[in-house]
Amino acid sequence: MALASPEVLARVDGWGVTAQNLSTAVDAIIARARAGDAFAVFTLNLDHLVKLRTNKRFADAYQQAEIVTADGWPIVLLARAQASGVERATGADLIQPLSEAAAEARIPVFLFGTTADVMANAGRELGHRTDGAIDIAGTLAPSANFDPEGPEADAAIARIRASGARLCYVALGAPKQEIFSAYARRKGLACGMIGVGAALDFLAGTQVRAPKFFRDNGLEWLWRLG
Repeated sequence: MALASPEVLARVDGWGVTAQNLSTAVDAIIARARAGDAFAVFTLNLDHLVKLRTNKRFADAYQQAEIVTADGWPIVLLARAQASGVERATGADLIQPLSEAAAEARIPVFLFGTTADVMANAGRELGHRTDGAIDIAGTLAPSANFDPEGPEADAAIARIRASGARLCYVALGAPKQEIFSAYARRKGLACGMIGVGAALDFLAGTQVRAPKFFRDNGLEWLWRLG
């Protein structure tokens, strides 16, 4: 039986944040995966807020998401004004603790997005970081012209379903990953769709993430500019 929708802790520009921090997000994800739910996990940031104002498909997808974290310091600060204790939780931050929890709970994970080489390397890195315990049920890299609601999306959904995965890391970038996640749900895919952005590229070493000092002090923009 599907779990109840989580409480909205705060609203930023009308969009709800439902996870207080990484730990609560991971716990909620694992609980829903164990229950066999179809659900989506998105990480709300400023880029999303801009796109949400003009992209109806993106907005429709966000309205269906059960778990939304605060990604980016402006979102965190605005959320904290309404609910104390809200912490930053990006897709890249989520990968490690969620993969460890999925491995412990024996929940299979599918990797979808970016390129085949990136996913192969990211899968090996996740295996290394979980001492080989994580179950990578499958990987798939879409074409450069991937339509998140088109025939290729249908084929991808069939592949994920056949793999038996209960979680899927969707690394397409916004808004494609969120629109695809919502579409998969409409197609009856009983799987948790986790929008992770560039997280798999960070794991594979094809993109370099800002150092922790910059991330912790709201200075990632300065790192990117540099």
